[in-house]
Amino acid sequence: MALGIIGGTSLFGTEFFKGFKEEWNETEHGKAYLLTSEGVVFIPRHGKDRKIPPHRINHRANIKALEMRGIKRIIGINSVGSLRKELNPGSIVVPDDYIALCNIATVHDEEIVHITPVLDEWLRQEIAKAAREMGIKIIPEGIYFQSTGPRLETRAEINLMKNFADLVGMSLASEATLAQELGIGYASICAVDNYANGIVEGELDFEKVVEEASRNRVDLKRLLLRLIEELK
Repeated sequence: MALGIIGGTSLFGTEFFKGFKEEWNETEHGKAYLLTSEGVVFIPRHGKDRKIPPHRINHRANIKALEMRGIKRIIGINSVGSLRKELNPGSIVVPDDYIALCNIATVHDEEIVHITPVLDEWLRQEIAKAAREMGIKIIPEGIYFQSTGPRLETRAEINLMKNFADLVGMSLASEATLAQELGIGYASICAVDNYANGIVEGELDFEKVVEEASRNRVDLKRLLLRLIEELK
C-alpha cells in the first residue's frame, strides 16, 4: 500500500525526490501532477513549476488522483504561521483539529453528503511516535485555522483567529476534508515558518517566509524518510 504525500515549496525542489518519476493524472476534476516512486506518491501542492497560488490549487484533482492510485493514507506537509508568541518559527506541529468556515471544496457536487471532519488519529500517533524515536522535537497537537489566500491575513483577522487556533495556513482543511470524503486517512506535519501578522512587531515579508521554510527541511526530510519506510 503506497503512501501519499502532499507538500509545498519547502520540500519540492530538494534532492529528496531524486529518482522519482514525473506523471500527470487525468481525473474528473482536472489534471494532477505527481512524482512517483516505489511505495510513495508525492504531489507538489503548487504544481510542477511551483507557480500555482494557494487559491488556485486544484485540491479535488490532487486528492482524487491519489485515490485513483489506491492511496489509503496521506501526510500533508504544510507551511504555517504561528498564532502564539511561544510557538516559535522553526517549530514542527502535528495538529489534531482544524477550522475552515468557508470555501472548502467537495467531491459531492450532485448529491447531499455530510461528513464530520476529523484528522486521522492513528496516522497522527504514528508521526508523533516516529519523531520521538528519532529525537525530533515536535508539538503533538494544535488547531489549524485555514484562510483563503493568496494574501496574508490582516491584524484584525489574526486577532480573531488566535482566540481559537494555534496555526494559520491555506491548504490543510481543504485536503483533509476531501481525503475523508474519499475514504483516505489524512494527517499533517506543519512547519512553522513565521509569526502571523501582529503576533510580534514588524511587517510580514513573503520572501522571509520562504527563507524561513528551509529551517525545517532537515528534520522534515529525516522524519518523512522514516515514515515512508514504515507506512508504505
